[in-house]
Amino acid sequence: MGLIKEFKEFAMKGNVVDLAVGVIIGGAFGKIVTSMVNDIIMPPIGILLGSVDFKELKIVVQQAKETEIMKGVELVKVKVPEVTVNYGLFIQNIFEFIIIAFCVFMVIKAMNQLSKKQVEDTPPPAPPEPSNEEKLLSEIRDLLKK
Repeated sequence: MGLIKEFKEFAMKGNVVDLAVGVIIGGAFGKIVTSMVNDIIMPPIGILLGSVDFKELKIVVQQAKETEIMKGVELVKVKVPEVTVNYGLFIQNIFEFIIIAFCVFMVIKAMNQLSKKQVEDTPPPAPPEPSNEEKLLSEIRDLLKK
């Protein structure tokens, strides 16, 4: 029972719950950015470059072909798909990364500005009250001055 109780305390800590919420929101944000890149940003860029669909940009390393292989005692025709380097998809992923990195930068910058304002708004703490020994020593000093 102790292990279950420890796990429950760990799982219910604020940091773990905050992290879980962050991961869920991050996943949804990733889908939004992917859609923005694929559906809004890349089509106009493709038109500017001469009606290019970035998803279709690739280098064919090996054409698709049919070949025969032995299965047991029979020769069976098998279609081998083409082998490609999909550099267009890579370019789209770079755009996605840049957008996500910029958004994260802006969020962190805003959070830093808010935390600076909070630090500036809070008055400095009052100096600690002197201890009893310090008070007594001050009184003795004052008496000696007289």
